[in-house]
Amino acid sequence: VTTFKMPEEFGSVLDKQVIGPTTENLIKSDFPVQSFKPKVQIAFQALPGQCPRKIEVERRRRLYLTFDIAQLLASKGIDSDQLMPRHHDPDNMPTIEEKKDPVFPIYLPLKIFDNDGYDCRTPEEWISLGLEPGSHDRKPVPGKALLPTDDVLGHEDPKSQKLIYKWIDVGVLDYDKETELYLVHKTDKNGLVRDEEGRPILNGGITPQG
Repeated sequence: VTTFKMPEEFGSVLDKQVIGPTTENLIKSDFPVQSFKPKVQIAFQALPGQCPRKIEVERRRRLYLTFDIAQLLASKGIDSDQLMPRHHDPDNMPTIEEKKDPVFPIYLPLKIFDNDGYDCRTPEEWISLGLEPGSHDRKPVPGKALLPTDDVLGHEDPKSQKLIYKWIDVGVLDYDKETELYLVHKTDKNGLVRDEEGRPILNGGITPQG
């Protein structure tokens, strides 16, 4: 009977049994696991001596996580806040001594370089990454977007001189073929994509009621 007698300091006994950190992913996310996996052109069954597909996918995933578009642009001397066109302010036009053109913007518009010929996935394939196996609900896909920090003024006047644009973590909800634009939603401080009532946004935000 004494075998089942519980020790007095049971908590200290449990603390001594801790072997190490768990391998379980404890980070709560609204994004599917497969949405973070890069696309690789490698056979599913590798020959002896070749790198297995799973290892190559994991290597590229970790490599891509080290990249930050804001830091990459800053290393080339590009100010991300100046990538967005603004209204001209006649009262504060730069002079010739400041070596700034008062008429033309600093950078060329993005449309000139908008070429999807080298994209590894089509827009439909990117959106489909939100579908988990066995589920009909399409979750958002993680991404980064150059958005204004002020949401209210950003919707009213996206070209306002008062706005500050930064690269912000977003969840991609949907894609419009006609306009070739993505619908995105900013993540909250916990990295989740939620509506005003705190519910996960699924299927591009479209409810069964429309």
